[in-house]
Amino acid sequence: MAKKRTQFCVECRKETMYRIQHVSLKKCIKNKEYTFIVSEAVCENCEEPVNIPGLMDSNAKEVDRQYRLKEGIVSVEDIYKLMEVYKIGKAPLSLALGFGEITITRYLAGQVPSKEYSDIIRKALESSSFMMGKLNENMDKIGETAYRKAMNAAKEVEPIFALSEKMLLTISYIFKKAEEITPLALQKMLYFIQGIYMALFGAELFREECEAWAHGPVFKDVYEVFKNFKYNPIDDIRFAMFQNRFNELSDNEKKVIDLVVDSFGMYSGKVLEQITHGEAPWLDARENCLPGERSNEVIPKESIKSYFLEVATKYDISNADGIRKYIDSRLQTI
Repeated sequence: MAKKRTQFCVECRKETMYRIQHVSLKKCIKNKEYTFIVSEAVCENCEEPVNIPGLMDSNAKEVDRQYRLKEGIVSVEDIYKLMEVYKIGKAPLSLALGFGEITITRYLAGQVPSKEYSDIIRKALESSSFMMGKLNENMDKIGETAYRKAMNAAKEVEPIFALSEKMLLTISYIFKKAEEITPLALQKMLYFIQGIYMALFGAELFREECEAWAHGPVFKDVYEVFKNFKYNPIDDIRFAMFQNRFNELSDNEKKVIDLVVDSFGMYSGKVLEQITHGEAPWLDARENCLPGERSNEVIPKESIKSYFLEVATKYDISNADGIRKYIDSRLQTI
C-alpha cells in the first residue's frame, strides 16, 4: 500500500494530505530572464503551498540543470565523466585544459562554468584528439605520471572516433535501453537496426559498411572498438561521453532502435547469429565461401534494404509484435 503524503499546513493548522504539481518559475540570471519548471507541494484541503523537506534543494538542482541545458553548459556529471574516461584528477585536468589549478574543483562544487570554459570541457569529452592536444600543450604543468596515465586513456578512446556520429549515438542508445549486451549481440542488432530503418524510411541510419564474416554480419570498426570484451557483456565507460546526446537522434531513429532492442534484444548473440545465417544478404555475400571461412566481403546496403522490404510485405516491422513474428518464423528454421 502506498504511503499517504501528509505535511503540516500552516493555513489549516494541522497535518493534511498534499500533492506535488509542476509550476513555472521566472528567474533572472545575469540580466537575462528564464522560465523554469519546478515542483510545488499543495495542501489538498486549502490549496495553499506547504513546505516539504528537501523540496527547495531539489528545485535548486532542477533550476541549475535546466539553466545549463538552456545555455549549453556542461553538467557536474559531464565533468566527472571526463575525469573517469581519461583517468585524470581534478587539479591535473584543470591544468591540462588550460584553466587555473582549482577551477575544476569549483565546478564540481556547483559553480557554473563560463560558456567558453564549458565548450572546452565539452570538446575534450567529445574528442580524444582534442584532449591529446591539450595534454601535449600543457604536459609540463600536469606532471609526468598524470600526463602518461591520461594520454594512455586517450589512446584507448581514440578508436571510437573512427565510427560515424550516428553509429556512436546508436550504440550509446542501445547501451541505455539494453540491460546488458555482448559484442556479438551488438553486431547483429546494429545489422537489424540498419535493415529495418532502411525498409521503413528508405535511407541508411549510419554510413558504416557491413561485412559477411563467418559468424554473421559484422561492422569491422565496431568490432575493433569492443573486441577485448570477447564474449562478455560490454561495460565500457568510454561511451559515457555520448549519454547526454540522445536528442541528436531523430524520433524515427530512436523508434527503430527501440523496436530492435524490444524484439531481437530478447535473444543471445548466438541465436541472432543463427537468424542472420538464414537471411539472403549474408548468404549471398558469402556465396563463394566455405562454411566457417574468413571473409571481409561487404554486404551491400541495397541487398539489406531489399531483404527487409520483402520482410515488411509479410510482417508489420513497424512494431515489435510484428518483428517478433518474423523472428519466430526464422527460429522455426534453425
